[in-house]
Amino acid sequence: MQVTREQPKTGVLTFHRCINYGSYWQARCLVEGLRGRGLDAVLLEHDSPRVTTAEWQCALQPVLPEYVPYADRLRYGVKLLRFLRAFAALPRSRRFPLDDPGGARGANDAPAMDAYRLVVVGSDEVWNLRHPWFGGCGLFWGEGVRASRLVSYAASFGNHDTVLEPWWADRLRRFDSISVRDENSLGLIRSALGFEPDLVLDPCLQFSERLPQPQGRWRGPREPFAAVYGHSFTPSFAQEVRRWAHGRGLPLVSIGYRNAWADVQWLTAGPHDFAQCIARAEAVATNFFHGCVFALAHTRPFVCEASSYRSIKVQNLMATVGGEAHVMRAESPPEAYDAQLGEPPHPAMANTIRRMRESSNRYLDRAAGVHGAGRGDRAPEAEPAPLAA
Repeated sequence: MQVTREQPKTGVLTFHRCINYGSYWQARCLVEGLRGRGLDAVLLEHDSPRVTTAEWQCALQPVLPEYVPYADRLRYGVKLLRFLRAFAALPRSRRFPLDDPGGARGANDAPAMDAYRLVVVGSDEVWNLRHPWFGGCGLFWGEGVRASRLVSYAASFGNHDTVLEPWWADRLRRFDSISVRDENSLGLIRSALGFEPDLVLDPCLQFSERLPQPQGRWRGPREPFAAVYGHSFTPSFAQEVRRWAHGRGLPLVSIGYRNAWADVQWLTAGPHDFAQCIARAEAVATNFFHGCVFALAHTRPFVCEASSYRSIKVQNLMATVGGEAHVMRAESPPEAYDAQLGEPPHPAMANTIRRMRESSNRYLDRAAGVHGAGRGDRAPEAEPAPLAA
């Protein structure tokens, strides 16, 4: 439907209520970044009891099938509450049903999704058909979205790397403009839709000025430390990180998840604690995508390894920014850990990120309808009025 000029807001459609540091910060950075570019953006508050139950169960027992003791579940509960407080402060729309955004089925008498001039889908794994509870959700493919212009920013298929079936490809044709954040997603779009989408930065890198800096209130260690972010690390990776840190007198602080090989377990950390922790750390060891992103954003020395679930996005990110040397493998020698944990990321990586930030800004201007269609765009039938000066 066409949206009236009385409804100028931009809606951001992502996983903004996940109990996950990266999901929270990419959602916040994107909505605040769009607001900084003159768009009156809000996060679209989709609601699903099924998804909420799955999120909270995962938050309290995040490393299943590994047993989580009761005391840790209490600590994870504190972490969950800190996320809920952070969510409450985000700019959000009226709540509407995830599975019935148009209100066609009258689910629980919930209101339908509002109409917007622009809806931005992403970032995060919004098109990951293997996601355990969001996979295949039609809303993120444009179904029921009420907008004059529908675009994606830094969308990802996550670990879904098989051919995109025509049924799903057809749903992406309704998008006026598409950008992705990794080479796997780029290749899937190219094969399914026959054009090259824009490759853009994750919002936490694109709008890194929105992240907390290493000043202000801090609940973490007062002495220098190295941060561990993730779980289910390989024994060889854990051994080498521990060797490096202890050889320099640095305690290992595991944030958000329990890792028995770390010295400090900070399981109650909220989103702001996490951002401050990475910014203040002497070095970072991670197997999560946003562990790498935050280390890059704060130019912290880091090493990473690719877990089975996150291997595609971690390796794609490192290849995109020229950081392949930061990815450790089973055969990586101690010298490789020493080199990457001992020095900040090479300046060439920062230069690559800077260039990508410029091209990502150009994409956002085009996608918002400010400068019309361009590479990665499907030309709209009628050009909407500019959204920003």
